[in-house]
Amino acid sequence: MMFWDASAIIPLCVAEKHSRAVKRLLMNDPLMAVWWGTPLECFSAFARLIRQGEIDRELDYLRPLNELMKIWTEIKPGHDLRDIAFRIIATHQLKSADSLQLASAFIWSGKKPMGNNFVCLDKKLRAAAQKEGFKILPLATR
Repeated sequence: MMFWDASAIIPLCVAEKHSRAVKRLLMNDPLMAVWWGTPLECFSAFARLIRQGEIDRELDYLRPLNELMKIWTEIKPGHDLRDIAFRIIATHQLKSADSLQLASAFIWSGKKPMGNNFVCLDKKLRAAAQKEGFKILPLATR
């Protein structure tokens, strides 16, 4: 099982330059863990892409997201998650949603990130997750 950030889930739902790499990761390990707010982050990204004209409003981008939601494990909100997110914000230059993503991965890993995979395409979040001890995938994000 790997922890997936919303930035890596978007290319599973809409075709873009990283789609092939993240689909390959999912095929090799179809067990996913995500933050509870990930579906909202994905929907927000889809709405932004539609407004910017980068994807067609008629594109069925929600079907793959709904299929993924059936199989993934969600890390739920809680005091422990919030406390870890506070520490992460104080330690790394991240937005609050990204700190919740990383805090969720930290909880998912049993608070032992070493050797656990974090799938992410966001540069700042990748850097913070790596500093916390996660193995970052995909290896190259060009």
